[in-house]
Amino acid sequence: MPGTTLSLKFDGSVCELTLAGRPAEHLLEPGVGRELEAMCEEISSKDGCRAVLLSAEGDVFSRGWDWQALAAASEGGPLLEAARRCGLMEDPFGCLQDLPRPVVCAINGDATGAGLELALACDIRIAAEGARLGLPEVQMGMLPLAGGIQRLARLAGRGKAMEMVLTGEPIDTDEALACGLVSAVVPANRLYEEALALCSRIAERGALAIAYAKEAVTRGIEMPLEQALRYETDLTIILQTTEDRAEGVRAFLEKRKPEFKGN
Repeated sequence: MPGTTLSLKFDGSVCELTLAGRPAEHLLEPGVGRELEAMCEEISSKDGCRAVLLSAEGDVFSRGWDWQALAAASEGGPLLEAARRCGLMEDPFGCLQDLPRPVVCAINGDATGAGLELALACDIRIAAEGARLGLPEVQMGMLPLAGGIQRLARLAGRGKAMEMVLTGEPIDTDEALACGLVSAVVPANRLYEEALALCSRIAERGALAIAYAKEAVTRGIEMPLEQALRYETDLTIILQTTEDRAEGVRAFLEKRKPEFKGN
């Protein structure tokens, strides 16, 4: 497939999604949402996969949509109509958020436009020093197409989201760290190692507990506090009935490393 493509590799308990193709920009083609959804379905079917690492080849994460490819897909019609037909206005990266496995995003360089929207759909973001993050669409007289505004506001807060969206100007990694958009900033030559190590630590935990914890955060944050607390309690009660929970207790009492099996 020409242009930006996604590769998927299963390696033990951590599976890797990688943007590959045109590492100078990693422009996202109109079909990337459907490609990503198919890969997320494959990840969900693999019981041995406990965490996902999303990264990109080269020195750039992604500079957004391939507008030329989108224009070609429009066949002379409105770009937004082509975007709608390609599913780009239906939360194309939401399948990452919906995965029962945690997704760690390694932002190795500039992540702008749809590139940042892709990263925002992940659970944890680690950035390389020198990376820039932004949603420049207003400079083109447009709005971000793939959920960027809503996820950015929930992660970075209303004020920072307003500044980034209304100016269309990128922020550096220091600002991104300060506002909570990324959880860590590391030297570029250590980024993959640090992100993979984080995935590996997560993968060692109880798979069901991790899945329920992600669900509690993702869904609970949209609820009133009282309702979210009840939802969290319900998940806790369900978890008490699992073999993994019993194994965790036994391992703690026996002072050994637990052997979680995901059931």
